[in-house]
Amino acid sequence: MKTFIQKHFKKFLLLAIIGLIVVFAINYYVRSETNPLIYHHANGVPEENVGIIFGAGIRHDRPSKYLKDRLDAGIALYKLRKINKMLLSGDNGSDEHDELTVMKLYCYEHGVDTTKIFLDYAGFDTYSTLYRAKHIFKIDQAILVSQGYHLNRAIYIGNKLGVQSVGLAADAGKYRNYKYVRFRECFTICKSVFDVARNREPHFLGHEVNINGVSNYTKDDKR
Repeated sequence: MKTFIQKHFKKFLLLAIIGLIVVFAINYYVRSETNPLIYHHANGVPEENVGIIFGAGIRHDRPSKYLKDRLDAGIALYKLRKINKMLLSGDNGSDEHDELTVMKLYCYEHGVDTTKIFLDYAGFDTYSTLYRAKHIFKIDQAILVSQGYHLNRAIYIGNKLGVQSVGLAADAGKYRNYKYVRFRECFTICKSVFDVARNREPHFLGHEVNINGVSNYTKDDKR
């Protein structure tokens, strides 16, 4: 007697093939739209008022390899005067995982004027970061700083949400689980397209912090 799976194997196989075609098509579209907007050297990036640096995990009170390279790339842009201000966006949901404190202190310790640092405490994912960049921080244009695998999605979301975006790839050396992260990104890109299509609103919005106003990095934040 045939099992349910055996009876419907061809249907499952057909659905799987269709799903893979959809994933491939969406990724091809997003990457072809955004690849020309990705820079690989800070010197070549056009000048812009704001750089957005995305959180990427911490180890105790230090940034992970992914995050350190993003911060270093953002600091390089600042020192080259390619950007005037930084928006640091990450997860500070608990004392044990407080990305923003690690990020802002790292930038301060490496010579960034704290009046030029703005903090997004509810950047729980890329879509939320860019939605809040537009609606909370009133950013219309930005340089996005992340590893190359992530920039296609980030730039796509930014441009669709009204934050005219280019990206600086912060890749520097080898990363743990990088092949898996890149594979997972294929499906995350698909999710981002659907998020944009339905105009998903982040769970947390909060009060406006205009990027052209006073920084929300206070003196008490310094070590």
